[in-house]
Amino acid sequence: MDQIRIDQATADDMNVIQLIGRTTFFETFAPYNTEANMQKYLEESFSETRIREELSSQESLFFLAFENETPVGYLKLNTGTAQTEAQDGTAIEIERIYVQRDYHGKKVGQLLYEKALETARLLKKSYLWLGVWENNPRAIRFYEKNGFAAFDKHIFKMGEDEQTDIMMKKVL
Repeated sequence: MDQIRIDQATADDMNVIQLIGRTTFFETFAPYNTEANMQKYLEESFSETRIREELSSQESLFFLAFENETPVGYLKLNTGTAQTEAQDGTAIEIERIYVQRDYHGKKVGQLLYEKALETARLLKKSYLWLGVWENNPRAIRFYEKNGFAAFDKHIFKMGEDEQTDIMMKKVL
């Protein structure tokens, strides 16, 4: 595998982020959800309007992972009021680390996580946090391996279905 490069995304990357987001979310969660709930979530969360708004937010940061010139994943971080759950001003949320299926196990997710950690330190945040579906053991193990611990739970709305996310935190 060639070297993976991580670049900060811009508004020009909207289509790439939308495609990776839809594809990876569908591949990961479609087997566990109804078609209607998947469709509703994908339309709402990855619409052009929504992605453009998120990319233009001063409180969200996106980073794209590339192998050569091929985008293979992305990271979305939130601060302030962009966080999906209210936290104090010293927090930064990892909302998404999405990696294309062909790149699972190739350390792309780890590199994106390391970019999140680097960004948190540059912004002088005291902790990183995230929500991960309670039925996603692979992701839970990944975050535990990187020093995260569960601290709460919250409801994640998947279409009409309410699912439980484990909230995890890493103090810096």
